Amino acid sequence: MTSPVYFVDLHLKKKSSLLDKVEALLEALKLQGRFRKGALVAVKLHFGEAGNLAHLRPQWVRRVVDYLKGLETKPFLTDTNTLYRGSRSDSVVHLETAIRNGFDFAVVGAPIVIADGLRGNTYEKVELDLPVLKEFYLAKEVVRADGLVVLTHFKGHELSAFGGALKNVGMGCAARKGKLEQHSTVAPKIDKKRCVACGTCREFCPVEAPEPVEGVKKPRYRINEKRCIGCGECIAVCPQEAIKVQWNEKAELFMKKMAEYAAALLSTKRGRTFFLNFILQVSPTCDCYPFNDYPLVRDIGILASEDPVAIDQASVDLINQEAGLPGSKVGEVAPGEDKFRRLYPQLNWEITLEHAERIGLGSRKYELIKLEK
Repeated sequence: MTSPVYFVDLHLKKKSSLLDKVEALLEALKLQGRFRKGALVAVKLHFGEAGNLAHLRPQWVRRVVDYLKGLETKPFLTDTNTLYRGSRSDSVVHLETAIRNGFDFAVVGAPIVIADGLRGNTYEKVELDLPVLKEFYLAKEVVRADGLVVLTHFKGHELSAFGGALKNVGMGCAARKGKLEQHSTVAPKIDKKRCVACGTCREFCPVEAPEPVEGVKKPRYRINEKRCIGCGECIAVCPQEAIKVQWNEKAELFMKKMAEYAAALLSTKRGRTFFLNFILQVSPTCDCYPFNDYPLVRDIGILASEDPVAIDQASVDLINQEAGLPGSKVGEVAPGEDKFRRLYPQLNWEITLEHAERIGLGSRKYELIKLEK
């Protein structure tokens, strides 16, 4: 089955705006009648780590918000807290970062709801019989939303080669427990040099997995791996930032788990999820970094679809059809060369799309429909 993917480039006619092209994409998706009046619609995006300037501009988001309001829905912006410690690791710093990056109500016209709660442990467990996983720990406020519009800055990624719509949903809508499950097969580890044995980790752990180490000169804690349930709570609360994720999952399994998490989330939103991929400032790494590098290719345009597999496949294809930019991480490579394999030769980005297609998330076959606006 072939899925339609709508596309607008960045060429403009007199008196038109790129924001008008975003609206043309939303019109092509035929959102009218897809949400009931008063529906709470989550607009999922990445607010960008503090210091990162490659994330989506708030003006794009505002046009989507205004369009959804015109359908008499109640849109809100959302993302989840990060697994690692940074400027988005709990809801307080996450909201501060989002506002500093321009996503204030005065700019975007919608409130922000961090979907997995204060410290990333507010989730709903969804059961789905998939090849790798059977249980999924998803951010509660996204699950409870009536609809979902996913806005993705398409870029490279050091674990999956590219970060697109599937990652934005599969990783970005998982609570901390779900993120840890995707990245690691073992308990977090306490850095004995940083640990001061304050006991905060044990206080917050629901199963008291952190325990004092006996017989050492400097008091410290360790995590009892047999007792640990993988919730990641200790990572978020440690005041010394001494508790670290052991990023040991194999790349192939990580990509499959991520696709399955996307399937679990989308199973709660059948017929009420829409995707826009922005192929602009295609940076080599995720917006989770507090910086961004030179873009890999020129700015190409924006895509829209109901099929997350098709839109990601189309995005990869459009990027690979371009020449690499001088000075970028891929260099001056010719059109047609796989930019993501050149960027991350150890990663096979097709695994994510193959697995997503296999479990029924969508089709890698698509029809690219260019809109003239």
